[in-house]
Amino acid sequence: MAEFDPDSIGIANGNFFGLPCSEEEASTVIVQVPWDATVSYGRGTADGPSAMLDASLQVDLFDERIPGAADMKVWTLPEDPSLRALNAEAREAAEKVISALGAGEDPASLTELCSVVNGCSDRLNSYVESVSDKYLSQGRTVAVAGGEHSVPLGLIKALAERYPGMGILHVDAHSDTREAYEGFRWSHASIMYNAMKEARGLGRITQVGIRDFCSAEYSLITGSPLFSVFTDFSIKERLFGGDTWKGICSDIISTLPREVYVSFDIDGLSPEYCPSTGTPVPGGLSFQQACYMLYMLAVSGRRIVGLDLCEVAPGATGEWDANAGARILFKLLLYSEYSRKKK
Repeated sequence: MAEFDPDSIGIANGNFFGLPCSEEEASTVIVQVPWDATVSYGRGTADGPSAMLDASLQVDLFDERIPGAADMKVWTLPEDPSLRALNAEAREAAEKVISALGAGEDPASLTELCSVVNGCSDRLNSYVESVSDKYLSQGRTVAVAGGEHSVPLGLIKALAERYPGMGILHVDAHSDTREAYEGFRWSHASIMYNAMKEARGLGRITQVGIRDFCSAEYSLITGSPLFSVFTDFSIKERLFGGDTWKGICSDIISTLPREVYVSFDIDGLSPEYCPSTGTPVPGGLSFQQACYMLYMLAVSGRRIVGLDLCEVAPGATGEWDANAGARILFKLLLYSEYSRKKK
């Protein structure tokens, strides 16, 4: 560790970005969750954490606004191999359900298969919550690297209990407020619905960039005082009308309480940054728009108490998705740490 040179090549030491940090030294622990059990379109998010880990060694450990990026005390928990087996079991059953529904079969005939998926997902949620509780109890910050977007529920629940009134800044192409999807209670399309129902103490969910949702979701998010919604269309309407991105970010951040959890689905960005993600949608934020919003959150006086980055799926012909994902994760970690140190 004494020989660590942040301006040199990244060394594969098991930590994201090759940071020279042990478990004992860590102020932030990254939990890798290789999971794509309920994805309904493109697969591959189970390989997202490992692909981003590899790509992260190409990220320069420097930020022109926030000093000390190379000094972050971030340790990466090695992937638990049992999660791969659990994911495979769930995915096998899920594919049968999805195929049968596509063929027009009666959903009632698929209850047993759905129960397999839901049971595996429940075990995954318990794992994430248990690991999160362990490190939170030690005074560490926890970040989840997914995996599909269902995976951070355990962390959100653990944090909401510790920080009553906590808000979520949710960046996504999708609202993710379906009560269930394709019979799967813990679906990637239901993470914010489940957070709303399961995370006791949650005070706000501010959604940014969403542009693909059903009428029931729209009724829920526009009719509930828990939600503040900045759809992609409403953001672009303001930009096209002459508003500044800085002003819009100020409005977004003003809806959030002092303690904030950031849930970042990579498909909240324009698909040019994540073409292999499970459900890409035209529109979305640019990379720099997202980074600027996160920077403004960090310097606003709010504390980023936890985070996840989900839905990164490595592409078949290159590392572009993992590259973009690793760079968003770097900014999330850096701004999170800065927000907690800032007086």
